[in-house]
Amino acid sequence: MSKIKGTILVNTNRCKGCALCIEACAKDVIALANKVNVSGYPYIEAVNPDNCIGCASCAIVCPDGCITVYRKKMEG
Repeated sequence: MSKIKGTILVNTNRCKGCALCIEACAKDVIALANKVNVSGYPYIEAVNPDNCIGCASCAIVCPDGCITVYRKKMEG
């Protein structure tokens, strides 16, 4: 049986730090960064990327479409 490994890519310049994705993430992959983007908003980042399962809950709830989710099948 193959396992799905996920990865998220965040457009940090568009992120407004609303944190809806943090609440939606079941695997605690995402957190607010201690930095701000060009607009002065704190943005999100993947702090536990190895936990990502590629469910895309974060991308679905993002009101600004800042998150892209990639999935890869892992054999084993």
